[in-house]
Formats: sequence, structure tokens, C-alpha cells
Amino acid sequence: MSEAVTRTVTTPPGLLASLDPLLREWLPRQRWFAGKGRPVTGFTLVEATELLPASGKLGLYHLLVRAHQPPVPSHGAPGHPGDCYQLLIGVREALPPRLAPALIGHVPTGPLAGRTVYDALHDPRPAELLLEALRTQARIGRLRFERDLGQDIRSGLVPRVVTAEQSNSSVVYGDTFILKLLRRIVPGVNPDLELPLALAREGCPRVPAPTAWMVADIDSTADPVISAGPADLAGQPYVLGVLQPFVQGASDGWELALRELAKGEDFGAEARALGRATAEVHTALARALPTVTLGHMQLQLMVDGMVERLEAAVQAVAALRPYADGLRSAFTALGDLAAEGRTWTAQRVHGDLHLGQCLRSPAGEWWLIDFEGEPARPLPERRMPQPAVRDVAGMLRSFDYAARSADPPQPDWAETCRSAYCSGYAEASGRDPRTDPVLLRAYETDKAIYEVVYEARHRPDWLPVPLAAISRLSSSGHLT
Repeated sequence: MSEAVTRTVTTPPGLLASLDPLLREWLPRQRWFAGKGRPVTGFTLVEATELLPASGKLGLYHLLVRAHQPPVPSHGAPGHPGDCYQLLIGVREALPPRLAPALIGHVPTGPLAGRTVYDALHDPRPAELLLEALRTQARIGRLRFERDLGQDIRSGLVPRVVTAEQSNSSVVYGDTFILKLLRRIVPGVNPDLELPLALAREGCPRVPAPTAWMVADIDSTADPVISAGPADLAGQPYVLGVLQPFVQGASDGWELALRELAKGEDFGAEARALGRATAEVHTALARALPTVTLGHMQLQLMVDGMVERLEAAVQAVAALRPYADGLRSAFTALGDLAAEGRTWTAQRVHGDLHLGQCLRSPAGEWWLIDFEGEPARPLPERRMPQPAVRDVAGMLRSFDYAARSADPPQPDWAETCRSAYCSGYAEASGRDPRTDPVLLRAYETDKAIYEVVYEARHRPDWLPVPLAAISRLSSSGHLT
């Protein structure tokens, strides 16, 4: 792909049927698979694109497939057609040893009978092909590769897959770019592309500006979610991935905090700088995108949602029951203020902010990344304006997690970081989050309740971490 490419592709019949038994075993084992604990009962092919002919030494398919699973009763939505996943399937006669960890399986029947299939993102050649498609703004079938022509993309950058990803997958190209491939795909404007583009237009230096991105233009009849869902989803593209500059030598905020904590080093100065960076991003987002005023009705709906999540959590996790009344008071106090006529400004926010979503450059600058929001929440909800305090509450909980993961726990370290973060935020925004204690307590309580349910289901040994916050939040509005 040395120049712009537009070409049509064909997919052999029976492709998904031949892969079905292999994907049923392989997909649930992936860290980014969202439906753990429930069996995969089948697949629907949303889109298949042949990027390299399977008849050659190396074949390559880009697949969008829906994995059908029994619904989660507490989440309702009977008849939900299942989550859609993006797969890059490589096809070879046999895998070289270096690709053994990427093995999906050996295909016994169908158009790929006798061949070996694997997760091709671990293979340099397919990864190079994606970068070249972005560089040349290729269009292959329904896949569309777009870019910012003001940024240069050199060919020949050596790719390496990032092994520490959780809900998505990333490839670094020569310490110059990082391509984040979204694994669970939804139709519509994805905030992981929308918000960094908006921030780039504002000249915000705290978020890497998107260099290129890939989308899929899906026929509305090809996807049961679109054809049976809201009419405004029809014709909406699927955002598949975003290429951004790679912050070379950057430290992950979570890992950096844990290292400093283990050495007994003070993290207050970094927390203050991170607070300033967060406020700069919020200020730029408020300039770039519309803000709204939340009145009594909107606030009451928000409070009702928080109370509903609390009630469901209390039913799911018995350890929450002694704290239920105190936790509920955090939400009713917010509802009381709304009933008295108090209003709040809402804007676009990060939506899932914590130390792991932050990078510190070798020069000491903080960057915010991963604006996807909480992937488990519906896309329209993730794109809704929210009080900026929501992000602040997420970061405060992250400091608490870091401190309580130490042996022994260091609650004083967390308090220092929380206070410094809020002070830094106030320096850049002119408003200290602690001056709105009722709203901040409500959001931190809501986050801690979510954490309790998550840890009870996935990491029971970590349950004491959010429960310590639950005890504090249920008895007092004091946050820092």
C-alpha cells in the first residue's frame, strides 16, 4: 500500500462457521473479553474484510463478530444480541514459535481447512499493513482509514504489541506512534476519538492529538443492534482504532505511584501537577463542546440512578448491607440540594479517570489518555455531559487504591495525594472541588459502590480496599 488504495473485497462462504468452535474457546480467555463467566453460544458475522488473500503464505481477515451469551439478569435488556468484537485473524500453514502465544487454533473444515489461525496483531507484517493503510488513507471494503494530514506518518516503523492492555489492544510503532484497537465495538461517535480531536482543536497539550483513525461503515441491515435499535444508529460508523503520538519514556501513573509509595517517597507534588493537568483538560473540553445546566429534574434522575445502583449492590454483596443507610444519605443529600433549587454545570468529561489513565513524561508533564469512558456503559451515556467532579472523584478513589495496595496500607499517603490533587485542580481551574462536598461525596460514593461489586465478583482479595472507603463515606461527608 504505497499509495491511496480503494478496493472491494469478497469473503469466502462458511468462514465464520469454520472459525466458530475455535473462537468459542479462544475469545473468553482474552483479557479484553467483556462477557466472562457466561458461555458463548454462537456468533453473528457483522462484517468480514479480507486484507491479505488466505491463498497466500500469509492470509489476513478483519472480522466484526457478535458473541451471543445468556443475558445478565441484573442488567435487563432481554434479547440483547451480544457484544460486537473486532478481530484481526491471521492465516498460516503453521505458526513460527514466536507467534505461539497468539494461536487461536487449527481449522478442520471450511474455506480455511488445514490452516492455522491466530491473533494477527502479534505479527509484525499485519501490524505494518494497518499503519500503511492509515498512512495512505486506504479504503478496503467497508473499512475506512483516515488521518490528520498535518502530521507525518513515516513508513517502515517497526511494530511491537503492548502486552499490558486490558479492555483493548495496542501496538507501538518505532516509539513514534501507538495504535489503540478497540476490541468491543459499538456504532456511533466514540469519545475516544471525539474528545481528543476536540482537545487538539483547542490546542490542549495534555492529550496526544489523534494522528489517524480507522472506522467501519456498516450496512444497517448487517448488524442486529442497528436494525433493531434506535433509528439514530442507522448509518453511524463504528470507530475501530486511533493512532496517536507515543509518549516515549513515559511512566504509567499507577505504576509510578506504586513505585514511589514502595520507596516511601512523597507523591504530593506529582498529585498536584496531575490535578492541574486534569483541570486544564476540563477547561479545554468546556470551551470545545457544549455545556448544560443540571436543574432539579436532571439532578433527581442522576440521584435516582445512584440509589438504584446502591440497592442492586446491596443485594449482590452482603458486606455492603451495614452501610446502606449511610451510603444512601450521600445521594439524598444531593437530591435535597437540587430540590432547594441548586444547579450544577455539566460538560464532557473523561468518564473513567484514574492513575492508570495518566502518563508522566520524562520532562515531568502529565498526559491524560483513554477517553473511551467506562466501556460497560452504553455509548449515549458515556457521551452525556457530567459535572467535572465525576473525574475528580475517580482520581481520588485511585489514590486510595494505591495507598491501600501497599503492605501495610498507607492511608496518610492517600490523604496527602488527595489534598494535593484538589489544590492543583483549583490552581488551574479557579475552583477547588472540595468546596462542593455534597456533589463530590455523592460521586465518590457511587464509584466506591461500583468498586465493591467489581471486586466481589472478580478479585475478592481486594474487597477490603473499597470497603474501607465505604465505611468512611457512609459516616461522613469529609473527603480529604
